[in-house]
Amino acid sequence: MKRLKNTIQQTKIFLIAALLSMISVVAFAQGGPPPPPSGDPDSNNSQDSKLGGRAPISGGLYILLGLGLVYGGRKLYQMREESKESLAD
Repeated sequence: MKRLKNTIQQTKIFLIAALLSMISVVAFAQGGPPPPPSGDPDSNNSQDSKLGGRAPISGGLYILLGLGLVYGGRKLYQMREESKESLAD
């Protein structure tokens, strides 16, 4: 009987915690972003009015990929050196 009461109490605590966490998610919800600006009235190009316009991402992408390759190579080198040291001991 004591075990059943303990299980019921744990279930109640779990359900209350789940309910409170769901309420907090709804409470912190935000509305959508404001609509994008209409752009320059003199410009007929609809591409400029989209979010980000014509900003290129290729340059930054190549920089990030290059840095990731350098970082990965450094980690591989360090792992290789550590394995050599552990075999030498």
